[in-house]
Amino acid sequence: MSDNVIKFQRPKQPKPPRQTPPWLKRVITVLVVIAAFAAIYAYYSLAGTPPQGVPG
Repeated sequence: MSDNVIKFQRPKQPKPPRQTPPWLKRVITVLVVIAAFAAIYAYYSLAGTPPQGVPG
């Protein structure tokens, strides 16, 4: 038989995309909120308030 023949085969089914579990989304959200509060605290603790009489 000739090798010049098209062989019709079913295409492989693609794997479904991975979905993040709901508990992991919740944990990531909590970590982001905690990181935001930590960044705000660090900003205000390092920057402080301007001295009395200084505009700004």
